[in-house]
Amino acid sequence: MKKLTLLFTAVLMIIMTGCSMQPPEWAKPNNNGNTDEIKIGLSISTLNNPFFVALKDGVVAEAEKQGIEVVIVDAQDDSAKQSNDVDDLIQQGVNALLINPTDSAAISNVVQTANSLGIPVITLDRSADQGDVEALVASDNVKGGEMAAQYIIEQLGEGAKVIELEGVAGASATRERGQGFHNIADEQLDVVAKQPADFDRTKGLNVMENLIQGNPDVEAVFAHNDEMALGALEAIQSSGRDVIIVGFDGNEDAIKSINAGGLTATVAQQPALIGELAVRAAADVLQGNEVEEVIAAPLKLTTKE
Repeated sequence: MKKLTLLFTAVLMIIMTGCSMQPPEWAKPNNNGNTDEIKIGLSISTLNNPFFVALKDGVVAEAEKQGIEVVIVDAQDDSAKQSNDVDDLIQQGVNALLINPTDSAAISNVVQTANSLGIPVITLDRSADQGDVEALVASDNVKGGEMAAQYIIEQLGEGAKVIELEGVAGASATRERGQGFHNIADEQLDVVAKQPADFDRTKGLNVMENLIQGNPDVEAVFAHNDEMALGALEAIQSSGRDVIIVGFDGNEDAIKSINAGGLTATVAQQPALIGELAVRAAADVLQGNEVEEVIAAPLKLTTKE
């Protein structure tokens, strides 16, 4: 009988705990207006990409300015690793999470875990498909894709033959940049081929080498990021063809290439600004202030000076 009583008590405690919506003390928002005791976790999709390095640097700079501690983890473009990394950040007692998802669907579970503990989540550059996110800090990827298509039309006219290099299949940036590009391209350009190269320079080179073999009359390339565009540039230069190449991000290597006559253009984001705005949003949320659901960082088309 005693064992049954103990078992019943244990089950009752589990049920009561599960029904409680109160987060632990360390996960509760800091409403005293002081950011000195705040610790935020930053999960980056990859630090093997200049764009995300600049984004991380923007987070660090703004956090130092506000006296906020930052714990940084690199997912290395592995969605399973990223989920484990974020779980670890939660265990370390961070007050808020800044997440740049590798895969917008795969990150949803840990976002929901953070929600259940009362830890606010801010996403950077890419969104989460499920879970409550306080704010998405990003450029308007749809608008950027439209800008790329419009630029190609201005340079080559309607009906130009274009190859599209897509990013990671599960990333919201891939969907949105592709959507914006096709909003215009489907009516005014001839997209002869498209294939993922996962935002990676080496894959961009390899994919472009294959695609150009089957499409020797291609006139332009739109890559969903600059790393793939730079890889495509190597393949095109080796083929001896004259092809317009438009990237997306505006990273340092891309700007140098444009000025040297390599890449033609890039839809330039401001990754450091995205990082800064994300930290400010997290600080505002932790102090009980409302923030916009989408915080936009301006875009601009960059061509040779």
